[in-house]
Amino acid sequence: MPDLKPGEPQMAEPKAKERVLDAVRGLPEDATVEDAMERLYFLAKIEEGLRQAEAGETVSHEEARKRIFG
Repeated sequence: MPDLKPGEPQMAEPKAKERVLDAVRGLPEDATVEDAMERLYFLAKIEEGLRQAEAGETVSHEEARKRIFG
């Protein structure tokens, strides 16, 4: 969401259906159903990650390296 100046009205976050429709409209004309599914899955995972980060459900870079590389 863009930064707002003091006194500017804040717009409500778009509902899930609106976000889905926007994502599909942004696909190229020759996109397949699979392309749409991939885009929606990708966006859902981003939203999930942002929610987790806001909730403090993160790990440090070092911990991530340990989990991946042992």
